[in-house]
Amino acid sequence: MVEDNREPVRWGILATGGIAASFTANLLDMPDAEVVAVASRTDASAKAFAERFGIPRAYGEWGALAEDKDVDVVYVATPHASHRAAAGLCLDAGRAVLCEKAFALNAREARELVTLARQRGLFLMEAMWMYCHPLVRRMKALVDDGAIGEVRTVQADFGLAGPFPPAHRLRDPAQGGGSLLDLGVYPVSFAQLLLGEPSGVTARATLSDEGVDLQTGMLLSWESGAHALLHCSINGGTPVTASVTGSKGRIDVPNGFFFPERFVLHRDGRDPEEFTAVPEHGPRDSLKHEAAEVMHRLRAGDTESPLVPLDGTLAVMRTLDAVRERIGVRYPGE
Repeated sequence: MVEDNREPVRWGILATGGIAASFTANLLDMPDAEVVAVASRTDASAKAFAERFGIPRAYGEWGALAEDKDVDVVYVATPHASHRAAAGLCLDAGRAVLCEKAFALNAREARELVTLARQRGLFLMEAMWMYCHPLVRRMKALVDDGAIGEVRTVQADFGLAGPFPPAHRLRDPAQGGGSLLDLGVYPVSFAQLLLGEPSGVTARATLSDEGVDLQTGMLLSWESGAHALLHCSINGGTPVTASVTGSKGRIDVPNGFFFPERFVLHRDGRDPEEFTAVPEHGPRDSLKHEAAEVMHRLRAGDTESPLVPLDGTLAVMRTLDAVRERIGVRYPGE
């Protein structure tokens, strides 16, 4: 719990890449957030990031940030192959953690982090910003309320055109490379937000020479008879759209389904209804919604968020593991 609800929540940033920069810029635009420290693997990287964003303390190694008692919560923004080590270090030191997705390299590592947080009574959340987006929450409420009847099919895709050279982290097995953990986590999380953990997983993929997936197609199934047709790719740009079809209608989410500006509800026998984001919210404001959820929970003394529950995160990691088993992708040390 943040002891004084009148004071800003004090954030530490662990890593200095693109998503760390985007998240930090959003935090600095929030009056109830303060970024007090940043850590990287090198002093130079940490100091450059600190100077860029006016952060008072820069650490050239992760442990110093984890031990900084002026930090209320650490945002872990390393590549996912390092999430277990980075988030675990912070939890061991008594820091609350917001950890980027994919939450870990595999379900085993994810369980270890969740177990550690629960044993220590510390807040832990996956940075699945999509779940915190007001339009996504509105869409889920409509589905849960039966606006389109019983869900029959979910379709979603996320692909980047590339090409990414062999030396890029997305092609590196040691860094958890491939399209699935970086991009496929969004379609899978979208489907499981609406339907829960699937009972069946089928997948096919095109693998790189390094042994990571360049593109993966997934068919998830549920005991209800529902299916999800999902796709991710790092060798071809896709529309990044989603749709949810039910027994009484359909919801279409256009480009950028995980930070949507609008979606359209089609109910049988009625005119389409369009739902749009609040005008002042930009397309990347999901990072602010995510940060606001973390700070709300810290002030309330909660150890996890009902919007991004840890059991749901674990369920997604089990599905990603099942997909990788089907397509033959293993990472070093597994």
